[in-house]
Amino acid sequence: MSHCRWNLLPPVTSLPEKGGSTDYSPLLIQLLHNRGINKLDDIKSFIASDRTLMADPFLFTDMQKVVERVQQAVQKGETIAIYGDFDADGITSTALLTQGLGLLGGKTIPYIPHRQTEGHGLTTQVLKMLHEKGVGLVITVDCGVTDVAEVQSAAEMGLDVIITDHHSPLDEIPKALAVINPKVGEQYPYTNLAGVGVALKLLQALYRSEGKEDQLNTVMDLVAIGTIADMSSPLGENRYFIKEGLNTMNNSPRLGIRELINQTRLEAGKIDAEKIGWVIAPCLNAAGRLADGLTGYHLLTTQSEKEAQELASWLTRTNEERQRLTTTTLAKAREQVIATGLQPLLITANKEYPMGIAGLVASRLTEEFYRPSVVIHVADDVCHGSCRSIPEFDIIAALNKYSGYLSRYGGHAAAAGFTMPCKDLPQLEKELIAFATQKLTGVELQPHLNIDAEVKLNDLGGDVYPTTLLLAPFGHGNPVPTFLSRGVNVVERRTMGATNDHLRMRLMQGSTVWDAVAFRLSNHQEEFAQQIDVVYNLEVDTWNGKNTLRLNILDFKKSVGQE
Repeated sequence: MSHCRWNLLPPVTSLPEKGGSTDYSPLLIQLLHNRGINKLDDIKSFIASDRTLMADPFLFTDMQKVVERVQQAVQKGETIAIYGDFDADGITSTALLTQGLGLLGGKTIPYIPHRQTEGHGLTTQVLKMLHEKGVGLVITVDCGVTDVAEVQSAAEMGLDVIITDHHSPLDEIPKALAVINPKVGEQYPYTNLAGVGVALKLLQALYRSEGKEDQLNTVMDLVAIGTIADMSSPLGENRYFIKEGLNTMNNSPRLGIRELINQTRLEAGKIDAEKIGWVIAPCLNAAGRLADGLTGYHLLTTQSEKEAQELASWLTRTNEERQRLTTTTLAKAREQVIATGLQPLLITANKEYPMGIAGLVASRLTEEFYRPSVVIHVADDVCHGSCRSIPEFDIIAALNKYSGYLSRYGGHAAAAGFTMPCKDLPQLEKELIAFATQKLTGVELQPHLNIDAEVKLNDLGGDVYPTTLLLAPFGHGNPVPTFLSRGVNVVERRTMGATNDHLRMRLMQGSTVWDAVAFRLSNHQEEFAQQIDVVYNLEVDTWNGKNTLRLNILDFKKSVGQE
């Protein structure tokens, strides 16, 4: 773990009016203010996380056109292809529309491309195959907004294409029948929807037109999984999606999810956003990373208990293999970037890097070294790259600048992917590093840590932890509340974990003592002093059926005056 720049957020200077139901605690007001939520109406909506957060789907310019075309297809018995993606967002999006249109009597077939052989997005060959099978309408989910040539080819075949996507567009927008994407010239109030959230808006518009909007609850579990898996901000409309989906999964999980919960030894009825992000979504993603994303789709849509058990078992084993490959590949990639010197942008390429986990490895490199990272699988003629970045460097803007080298690419500021001829890779590496060096000159390449409030350890009892839980679910844009305490005494410290990478501690301030853990901090033991300043979250440790509140240390430094 690298130490961070600490950014203690300023205290609220004016509180919302008080009285009655608007009488919120100062801590809650501070936490919400830090997340940009200041107005009383917004606070009420945030705390309630109810249906009032859902925006009108017809705010999308093309939505009425979409509804009319899909209704026409259903009425005429046309086959509708739902063309998705191989990650958890794309898999859940595909399942959502096939299930949702099926309830309206629509005849649908799913198509999820193979990561290794086809890559992300539409391909003309597949569109031709779908057309030859009698498909008259293709609806993309979680893809399509950058596929200008492929959409044009579809039109020339006589295929209508409706694009639903959430990725950033290129300069040219595909000339599809309709484009539903909050990032494409829209007035839609929420631009942070995942692909599955955009697909839901299409289904919501259809159901409203058919007087069946109350049936949306049958797919909200899919929306929650895809939104969390894609790390979309759990604010605004997404907050309602996640809350409703978790409620469904905990009370009446679909067959495949129930079996996946069993196989991964999660506790039924106690699924939260963290368990989806760390357990359920990775299992769904593992299908597309190492094999075929359709396996994850079948798990979500099966009505057979036997099939659900078999698929859940396979996905669990595949995810374990993915974890093993990630560990070994990360070690190789890390060794390579250190050997070549830590450039402002890290690039590592190798034939041995599995294509399906390149993005995971890039994420780990960016997390450890706080630099944009590009991990490239090298084949005989074509290279496939996955990119992850930091807030100070827009990776999709960099790819735009050097798009002449790329066969295909797409993504957004923090994450992107591309394919390109291997012969051009050395020149692209050289130019990307030069561009990053220029952009990041003078930038301190160190992560920053926003701190919600400075407190004493004896202030942490009472309603503090329950108040932080009012902000759940957490994620990008709505992090777990973080606190700072200065001048804390370390009264006990010992390593823990199979490789002794972590620390278990007891911290004291005044007469108050707290248990604490510090993950990946054991190699910083020589930096401890008698008194330290600590930044932490509050969390519950469950051991032998007993729940204990403790501090999860995120960073520390010696207190002023300590040697």
